[in-house]
Amino acid sequence: MSTTPVGTPDPDNQRQRDFDNVRVLPVRADRNATAPCTVCETPKATCLQMEQLHDGVRCCGQCHHPTPAAQPTPDPVTSDDAHFDVELDAEPTEGGDVVDTPGSAVVVAERETRRPVIPTSLHGWANIRATAIYQLDRAAYITAYHAVRSPIYGAKTAWWATIGLGRLAGRQLRWWWVSEQHALRQSAASADDAVGWMQLHREVRTVRFWRGGVLLAEAAGLGITLPVAWAHLPGWLCAAGIAAAATGLARLGRPADRPIVAKALVSGRHRRINADIVLRAYYAAGLGNPDKPAQQISFGSTMARDTSGTGSRVVIDLPYGKGFDDVMKAKGAIASGLDVSVNQVFLTPDETSHRRHSLFVTDVDPLSVPAGRSPLVDCKVRDIWQPAPFGLDERGRPVRLDLMWVSVLVGAQPRKGKTFSARALALFAALDPYVRMTVVDGKNSPDWDKFRLVAHRMVFGTVANNRDSDPVEHLLEALREIERHIQGVNEFLSKLPVSECPEGKLTRELSHKYPQLRVWMLVMEEFQVYFELDDQDTNKEIAKLLSYIMAVGPSAGVIILSSSQKPSGVGAGDVTRLFNRFRDNHAVRFALKCGNRIVSEAVLGGDAYAEGFDASALPTGTRYRGVGILYGATDDTPITRTYLADHADAEKILTAARRHRLALGTLTGHAAGEDMAREVRDVLADARSVVDPGDKGLHWDELAGRLAERMPEHYADVTAEAISAQLRALRVQSVNINRGGAVRKGCKTEHLDAALTARAAAAR
Repeated sequence: MSTTPVGTPDPDNQRQRDFDNVRVLPVRADRNATAPCTVCETPKATCLQMEQLHDGVRCCGQCHHPTPAAQPTPDPVTSDDAHFDVELDAEPTEGGDVVDTPGSAVVVAERETRRPVIPTSLHGWANIRATAIYQLDRAAYITAYHAVRSPIYGAKTAWWATIGLGRLAGRQLRWWWVSEQHALRQSAASADDAVGWMQLHREVRTVRFWRGGVLLAEAAGLGITLPVAWAHLPGWLCAAGIAAAATGLARLGRPADRPIVAKALVSGRHRRINADIVLRAYYAAGLGNPDKPAQQISFGSTMARDTSGTGSRVVIDLPYGKGFDDVMKAKGAIASGLDVSVNQVFLTPDETSHRRHSLFVTDVDPLSVPAGRSPLVDCKVRDIWQPAPFGLDERGRPVRLDLMWVSVLVGAQPRKGKTFSARALALFAALDPYVRMTVVDGKNSPDWDKFRLVAHRMVFGTVANNRDSDPVEHLLEALREIERHIQGVNEFLSKLPVSECPEGKLTRELSHKYPQLRVWMLVMEEFQVYFELDDQDTNKEIAKLLSYIMAVGPSAGVIILSSSQKPSGVGAGDVTRLFNRFRDNHAVRFALKCGNRIVSEAVLGGDAYAEGFDASALPTGTRYRGVGILYGATDDTPITRTYLADHADAEKILTAARRHRLALGTLTGHAAGEDMAREVRDVLADARSVVDPGDKGLHWDELAGRLAERMPEHYADVTAEAISAQLRALRVQSVNINRGGAVRKGCKTEHLDAALTARAAAAR
């Protein structure tokens, strides 16, 4: 595609528009109707939604995607020679009435626009009702606003009416005195014109006599009329008369720039965007110089409304020597030059040239508009083999995420919507009855509690707690189970006949038919805590298992959904290496607001910043929660506003998901009440896990009671003598322990720690 500097005509290209005026070329069906699209080779008459950018080199993709999502069609252009000028704000109106939208106009012969006979606000009962409600609400607000301030208005009116009365009296006196003739008489006196002066003097005496009579009649009339009216007219009419007189006198007395009644509704700023404004912004940002031919900004396409109808876009060619890095650094200055929020400016690099990029300016800040409640609240059955609804992009288009064959990493600062974003994807998987779920919550929060209704396994925290008696060991068991599942899936697929599994790969039909081929989702909330445990051997084993699952799991239908607020600087040595490998191998990343560029790169990957994506630059504030950069899911990298499913919605969705699984008989594990007992029992580690912080030791009977209470699957019938014998066999001494004034045999905490340390040293 050729580029032409602004103001330079291009006679060889009939579809090249005058970029100085930035005119929009209307779409005409009879123009080159038989010429094929240069991308899809489809005749232009049949490629209906082809983008009319420069010379038709971009296609809607309809030929490549048989069932594309429907896109709004841009409004037709009303005139070939009209300047492209887009209003970023609604035209301010004094009354604030509902007006017809530009899209409701009808184009006739591409030369004139006819507005609808009946306004769109009155089309149908629904529109009439909505318009009436709006007007009533507006009137109620204005009434309440002025009613609260009415005492102030009364005081101001009385004050300025007093001043107005004095001004009126002064005007009356000047009118009676014929002061406008003073200059003429003074001129006659200065010219020694006695005859002229005497003539003017006689005239002024006559006029004063007549005007004085008028003023006396006026005073007499008021003196008689006002008492009679006060005595005979109703009180409300007298009050209305006084109010009207006071209002008139107050208007006469107040300064012109000091109104008594303030406006309840203030019209907003009215901004536009066109070619001149775009050039002004780029030149003000220091990206070019209009006075130097080699430093001019040029357009690589005509400016056009985006098909979503939410903003305007144009391709910009920077001067030689300037690149996309310079544009990203100057993004704030560009927004200032356009007179919009920086959140309304979106810059996308072009693959063909480093100095070319696409500028998209939205009409309003799209990131501050919530995406709304999750579509999952309808609680219908979902299919994990179909894309999951995730949110809306900056252009208001739905963002869907394919979960099969990928792993997803969600990273952000605390309180930015990280858990809600990850949970939205997990809720989608929960609504598929054929998906087995393992949920690991490293921060041990209530956010994931309700997943007990459907989860095959649940792990909470890193130390024993009221939700999980031995989370670390339970995590190891869960990861080993998934490891065996992956190996079993690959082995099972290899034994299936070619007629049933022609490509040797897992399919939707196979996963539904065979329980051993179920899709499995592993959720790891704050997964970094399991790389920072006190026991390095446990750290390494967890890291190796996760690395294996990450590398081999997706092909066997295992989906990893990870989230973290600390995506770097975890562990040491091999643990750090394995952590980084696990983190970096996530195929899809979603970064909400991050603290700095380093953290953003850790979440999105090193190449993301070079491509212009920095999560630390996302806006802050409550209204921007759930806004993040979705990287790696598609060729585009949308800034996404995630759908919201709060705790109440999550419980409702998970309750429905459990019903779906019960109906199909796919409920397993913890959710089905199965005993997920550990394969082995570690008496030494179990005894140490039930010792509370601050306990220097426990009696044998107390230790046996805690083990039976917290780990009934292994110690339901254990006695003080049995636990004493088992621990003494592991070189834990039986000594006298004084607790609460009672001295009995037991074990010291330091002896348990020493035995654990000795065992770990021997294992090395």
